[in-house]
Amino acid sequence: MARSAPRGPRAAPAPRPSRRPRPARGAGRGGRARRRRGRGSSRAAARRTAAGTPGTAARPRPPARGSPRRRSAAASCRPSPRPASSARRAVRSRAWPSGCPGGGAAKRARQLAGGSATVDRVPSRHGTPRHRPPRTTRPSRRRRGPVLSAGKLVYDFAEGSREQRDLLGGKGANVAEMTRVLGAERVPGGFTITTEACVAYMDGDRTWPDGLDGQVADALARLEEHAGLALGGSDDPLLVSVRSGARESMPGMMDTVLNLGLNDESVEGLARRTGNERFAWDSYRRFAQMFGNVCRGIAGERYERLISEARRDAGVEHDVDLSVDALRDLTAAFKELFAQETGEDFPQDPQDQLRQAIAAVFDSWLGARAVHYRRLHGIPHEWGTAVNVQRMVFGNKGDRSCSGVAFSRDEITGAPEPSGDFLPNAQGEDVVSGVRTPRDLAELAETMPDVHAELLDILATLERHYGDMQDTEFTVEDGRLYMLQTRNAKRPAQAAVRFAVDAVAEGLLDERGALMTIDAARLDALLHPTFAPGAEFDVLAEGIAASPGAARGEIVFTADDAVAAAAEGRDTILARPFTEADDVHGFHAARGIVTSEGGKASHAALVARGMGKPCVSGAKALEIDLDAGTLRVGDTELRAGDTIAIDGSAGIVTVDEVPLQEAAVSEEFETVLGWADAVRRLGVRANADTPEDAERARGFGAEGIGLCRTEHMFMAADRQPEMRAMVMAAGEEERRAALERLLPHQQEDFEGLFEQMRGLPVTIRLLDPPLHEFMPRAEDVARELERARSDGDDAAVAEHEAVLDRVHALAEANPMLGTRGVRLGVIHPEIYEMQARAIVRAARAVADRSGEAPRIEVMIPLVAYERELDLMRELVERIAAEEGKGVELSVGTMIELPRACFVADRIARVADFFSFGTNDLTQTALGFSRDDVEGRILGGYVERGVLDRSPFETIDAPGVGWLVRLAAWVGREAKPDLKLGVCGEHAGDPDSIAFFELAGLDYVSCSPFRVPIARVAAAQATIADSD
Repeated sequence: MARSAPRGPRAAPAPRPSRRPRPARGAGRGGRARRRRGRGSSRAAARRTAAGTPGTAARPRPPARGSPRRRSAAASCRPSPRPASSARRAVRSRAWPSGCPGGGAAKRARQLAGGSATVDRVPSRHGTPRHRPPRTTRPSRRRRGPVLSAGKLVYDFAEGSREQRDLLGGKGANVAEMTRVLGAERVPGGFTITTEACVAYMDGDRTWPDGLDGQVADALARLEEHAGLALGGSDDPLLVSVRSGARESMPGMMDTVLNLGLNDESVEGLARRTGNERFAWDSYRRFAQMFGNVCRGIAGERYERLISEARRDAGVEHDVDLSVDALRDLTAAFKELFAQETGEDFPQDPQDQLRQAIAAVFDSWLGARAVHYRRLHGIPHEWGTAVNVQRMVFGNKGDRSCSGVAFSRDEITGAPEPSGDFLPNAQGEDVVSGVRTPRDLAELAETMPDVHAELLDILATLERHYGDMQDTEFTVEDGRLYMLQTRNAKRPAQAAVRFAVDAVAEGLLDERGALMTIDAARLDALLHPTFAPGAEFDVLAEGIAASPGAARGEIVFTADDAVAAAAEGRDTILARPFTEADDVHGFHAARGIVTSEGGKASHAALVARGMGKPCVSGAKALEIDLDAGTLRVGDTELRAGDTIAIDGSAGIVTVDEVPLQEAAVSEEFETVLGWADAVRRLGVRANADTPEDAERARGFGAEGIGLCRTEHMFMAADRQPEMRAMVMAAGEEERRAALERLLPHQQEDFEGLFEQMRGLPVTIRLLDPPLHEFMPRAEDVARELERARSDGDDAAVAEHEAVLDRVHALAEANPMLGTRGVRLGVIHPEIYEMQARAIVRAARAVADRSGEAPRIEVMIPLVAYERELDLMRELVERIAAEEGKGVELSVGTMIELPRACFVADRIARVADFFSFGTNDLTQTALGFSRDDVEGRILGGYVERGVLDRSPFETIDAPGVGWLVRLAAWVGREAKPDLKLGVCGEHAGDPDSIAFFELAGLDYVSCSPFRVPIARVAAAQATIADSD
């Protein structure tokens, strides 16, 4: 399709000379700022033109970028009546907005920075730089909240709304919104301490920011007045919970304190007020345990040991069976433990308790498990957490009380039936900890039918209000239902897809809105294996289907063992009685998780679903002895290293070798993909090197092949001898003879690809790696040489000596930047000639057989100079003229080097397309060797806040991304119909895809299994950019 030429800048001043090439700034409205700095005079431009490279003045002006110290071009633009529509028009026309290249509105600049793997400083609406963290899931549709008063660090629930998520955290914003929707009588009152307070606390070396004490005291006074109670009052005490609440949900990663306000006096007042002495002392012992563990770091095992001793002394099996006297003694033992560990008496002043608890929640943001979780999920460390102080309501008050978790739909399948867990006469932490196995939510209809019906009505109300499936926490106190929290439910991919389809059918959302409820990054779970249908096996144990998918592996009992096994390449299943936050690194390493306790809302279930790992929880038949390292079911005893298989979709554990089957795309998923294809602007291709890859890619909806790595074709066993002979060749004639023998193999490979991709584009990258990669390692050859000498085999000695000499001759200090890519083609053109000949002959053969051939695109790798590409284009076109007989092909290049980006206009004049190889572009732009830094540097960089996540996973938008934008801009200025794609690992990452959409690229090309993800992510990017 012909494209209109992009709108050019109003003025094209020559580049300002500097030590590092930098895009010119300040055209259009922004030009006023440029003229004030005195850089816009025609005389200065003439001097720069005369001093520069011929033709420099005529080169197009590239897009501006933001800088931590200087405002970006977008910031220097004056407000426009329609800035957002201008940016959208630019994306559609593949050009940057006139007058403000690179993002004609602050909104666009923020969006472009949003895909960064580091925190970018971008302009705000008023031109003041502010931090903008990267998106960690899908492109956000969240609106910005109202401007808030300076210095305000505490907000009552009634003051906030869901638009203030960045300030109030996810929990605080949602509780505030829920208060507005359901009313204050349904949501216990409280207040939120902002994330800004946490950031100030961290920046101030764990010192409270000025004014926080006073604002907390004022908010507490308002809460006491509203409740008609006093915190820690001796007669009728107000008790509160203190909980974390980051803007992105981090389940179980940070700390909570419940029942705060109890002391030796108020516990008696609570007993008198409720007429339930056991409840009062149970609440006090829980508070003493949580406060000591969370606020003072006393190991939880110390408390659990005391509880076990109390049960043993009382001759009971469960905590709920302990008597009042036993609970009183247990509380005294907890306080004694506190004094032994801290050297202080247990605090009796409720204000002191509250201050310590708030500080502990702030500190938990910096805890090891929270840091690890953020690193896994790309959550910036500098966000901080909010703290929510909320009036306690009690689910452990008696038979008409309970606590639970409820989902507005089935959290595993997405079916339109509410689901969840609850525990009678228990507090919320009992439900989510997994220590006790809860009851299914449906059973609440039997014990408290009025409460159950009321809860279902509230779930429906919240789902309609938020337009998404809801995950709620509730407490029933003496038959009265209270809602403590709601949030958009984290759910497996199949549940997300089912909800999206049902929501459209029910009229809850339109197709575009439904697409935006899906986390595209999680869709690969739909492509994970399951137990093969019809497979026969014996069930060892059954539990709760906590997270879908199937896995098989060796049993490990600790997270550290899972990590160690993964490092050795062994698949494992992590088996625990129940999991805790400290086990998260084991979740990441293991193939699946199984627990003997817990339910669908337990820690194991939540974290496994969030990571897309199969999980079976609450398999009570499993007796897991961590000390002995055994897993026993009846007479069957398994040990670490024994193999089991789990099906997280059915809640099954087996010791049999059950075959696993690849997942098939469901009808609902096909519906969602159809919506995505109707919306997205970006094309989606696949990286494929074999006919099998191509067939799979086309089945997943790929619109062609965006990268065929021809070197992989030479790795087959029957090709290696000929390839090695070519490398060992003493001269060009011998090398051409070896290549002639390789040509039929290469042609056969291409024919297989072309048959699968008839009618679609196929981009073939000519040989890229250095020749030494096709040779054995020097140490291996030396070993064989010594063996031949020992055996007295003179012929073998001569052969090995020749090979070793050649290996040494090909050795380079830095092969990644050495003789590879187009440099091979220039030095040894016969290699590329053979490949071009194989391509053309294969295309002609397929066309002759089927009457249709693919659209061939020949890609030259690692081009830095336009003359390199010019030489290779002449070579390919000459071969096509000799062999083609009507075969049409285009020639382009892989943009992998910063210089190629800077001179993209020159390269574009001899290229039909650019494909950005963002893997190598990231390495060359950052000076990172991927193989070295990923294991040695990136982890430390993420931990210390240098990076939020690996730039090899999500594109570094301010750096590498700016190079992409630069090359796209100047390339299309030189050739308006230049096709632009990307074929690196980033092409399958949803955040990076959002960036490529905004940068105006034509397509992305990713691995076949990520094609469905890319289709949905591309649609989401289009929708986000149009909002």
